[in-house]
Amino acid sequence: MRTTSFAIIVALLPAVAFAQQGNRWNLQTPTDAGKTLPSKATARSNSCASYGPGYVKVEGSDTCVKLGGSISVGAGASAGR
Repeated sequence: MRTTSFAIIVALLPAVAFAQQGNRWNLQTPTDAGKTLPSKATARSNSCASYGPGYVKVEGSDTCVKLGGSISVGAGASAGR
């Protein structure tokens, strides 16, 4: 079983390398390199404020989202007799 798995992996490696090759080394300057970006500091009301603190509007839509999360870590030990 190991030999078969190893043979399949070795056979697929060149295909994966060729697929990833693409055009990733195109280091030409983008056409909009000299343009300035519009300022986001303009004074406008937050239409999502009615949902509560932390809600922001998704640009280009009328959708309001709030991102959040938490992390918890647990550990345990048992002494068997």
